[in-house]
Amino acid sequence: MKRAKHLLLHHKSTEVKTLSQKPHKTNTFIKLALISGLFLLSNIAISNVNAQSKTADLNKKESVVQKGATASEHFFTLLSSNDRKEIDEAISEIKKNWSPGLIPFALESLPYLDSFGDRLEMILLMKKVSKEDYGLDNNKWYQWLWNQDITPAPGYADFKAKLHKNIDLKFEKYFLGRQDSARIRLDEIRWGGVVQDGIPPLRNPEMITAQKATYLGDDNIVFGIEINGDARAYPKRILAWHEMFTDTIGGVDIAGVYCTLCGTVIPYKTSVNGVDYKMGTSGFLYRSNKLMYDQRTQSLWSTEEGKPVVGPLVDKGIQLPYESVVTTTWAEWKKRHPDTTVLSLKTGHRRDYDEGAAYADYFATDQLMFNTPFNDKRLANKQEILALRFQGAPNEQLAIDTDYLNENPVYSNNIGRQKFVVFTDLTGANRVYDPKDIEFKSYDQKQTATDKNGKTWRVEEEKLIGPKGKELQRLPYHRAFWFGWHAAFPDTKLIK
Repeated sequence: MKRAKHLLLHHKSTEVKTLSQKPHKTNTFIKLALISGLFLLSNIAISNVNAQSKTADLNKKESVVQKGATASEHFFTLLSSNDRKEIDEAISEIKKNWSPGLIPFALESLPYLDSFGDRLEMILLMKKVSKEDYGLDNNKWYQWLWNQDITPAPGYADFKAKLHKNIDLKFEKYFLGRQDSARIRLDEIRWGGVVQDGIPPLRNPEMITAQKATYLGDDNIVFGIEINGDARAYPKRILAWHEMFTDTIGGVDIAGVYCTLCGTVIPYKTSVNGVDYKMGTSGFLYRSNKLMYDQRTQSLWSTEEGKPVVGPLVDKGIQLPYESVVTTTWAEWKKRHPDTTVLSLKTGHRRDYDEGAAYADYFATDQLMFNTPFNDKRLANKQEILALRFQGAPNEQLAIDTDYLNENPVYSNNIGRQKFVVFTDLTGANRVYDPKDIEFKSYDQKQTATDKNGKTWRVEEEKLIGPKGKELQRLPYHRAFWFGWHAAFPDTKLIK
């Protein structure tokens, strides 16, 4: 997994957690981590391996095949035991009780098995149900599985917890005892190659004035946010290394989450009904979209929807409201907002913050690191779309191809009863407003829009200002890669 290798290259204090003190299986899990790209030899503190192995020590009794043992226990014996007889007994029990609901266990186990023969046993069992033969190609097996109506057998969440706690002890809580709470498919939650907050969020980062931001070129991409007159810029070249920031903008506490894989930046308000949620990066993905977590309950949260999807906060009516974010150039943002502040290079971390350095290979092609259940070819995977969803129509979503918007600098439509108008400036940046009963005819692609009656409106970040000071408010919006938005909302409408 290139993602993990790319990101953790710079994490100098990676903590290694091993499965057990047994030399054979300890090496198995470290080997897998190396294959996955999680641990690079230049960054591993080898002394941590023995020191921390005790904390993740597996009780030997758990690896013994016992009468009445669960599928979870059999699969974990298959992964953790050094005793060939125990392994063979576990495989025998798995085959005896084989059902489609065990396919997620087998797929989750497949990369961790030392023996090619054991892998082949799992593949043959999956072939028996699927009538497909994808060999050792886990992505194809997963895509097949995700398009089947197959529910994992009981104990899958606990198996997932026990397996992944050996990468990071904090991972256990995400899943343990939470199978019934999941509102997304657990088998679609995949490890992204990093520990919890292994891609370190920027918390209350240092901001500097535009005049002091000499490190930025005019053509550098920034994510611009203005709340209550407080304008701030978060350069892509910095944020791509951190994927999340927490900040207070215009007096509002914000968690800005950036899923580099799906091209999405969303600034969420973290306070809901008087509760302030402290958000972080879980280390897991759902359909190539990062999953957040909250520090108090360790529930997993959807990035695209801003709500809990696994854990005790599920179905509590919690959904983070979100603000708008403009993807534009540094030159255009500072021209519109001369008093803006912008991220300082003094982040407390050592990274190559040059423009285009982070994820250069990923952004350069249309290939995905993590696949989804879909292969929708209406647009290229990483074609940017304007992503729209409004509280007034929670079951409707709209994607608009940004190339289409560049050709139509004024675009009006509605989602449910919510009307909207999109203005696209000369840099390709989009801004969305509630037009009420006003019909707009033209936009100079700078700061002036004209309605059908010939009256002019000033295009500002948070509102449109028209004749006699009349105001039209901004609506929430952000950009995304087409594949990521479609994966999160398969029924989305598309304008192209």
